[in-house]
Amino acid sequence: MTDYIENGYAKYWIEKDILFIVYKKGISLDRSAAIKVVEDRLAIQQGRAFLIFCDVRGIKSANKDARSYFAVEGSVLIKAVAFLSNSPLDNTLSDFFIKINNPTITPKLFSKKEDAIEFLNNSCYV
Repeated sequence: MTDYIENGYAKYWIEKDILFIVYKKGISLDRSAAIKVVEDRLAIQQGRAFLIFCDVRGIKSANKDARSYFAVEGSVLIKAVAFLSNSPLDNTLSDFFIKINNPTITPKLFSKKEDAIEFLNNSCYV
C-alpha cells in the first residue's frame, strides 16, 4: 500500500487510520487541479473509506468548478472530514464551500489541529 503521495497541490499520507491532506502554500484550484487532488487521494486510499484531516491553509483560491467537483465527486470514500483553517479568509472560504456546495458529507472546520484530530477520532465512523 502506498502510504505517501505528493503532487503540485498537496501532500497525502495515512497515519493511525486518518488520511492527512496538506495543501501547499499559495495554490489556486480549478477543476483540473481538483480532479488531480481527488485522483491522488483515491489512489492512496485503494478503495477504503477514510477519515480525512484536510489542512486548507495553503489554498489561495478555488473556483466554482473546483468547489463543485470536491462537493460531489470529491466526497467518495470519505467517512468524515475535518478542515484545518486559521485565518478569517480560510474560514470564510471553507464556510462558503460547505453552505453553497452542499457536499455529500458535512465537513467540520477547526482552527487547531488537535481539535480536528479529536473530532475525527471520536467520530461515529471510526
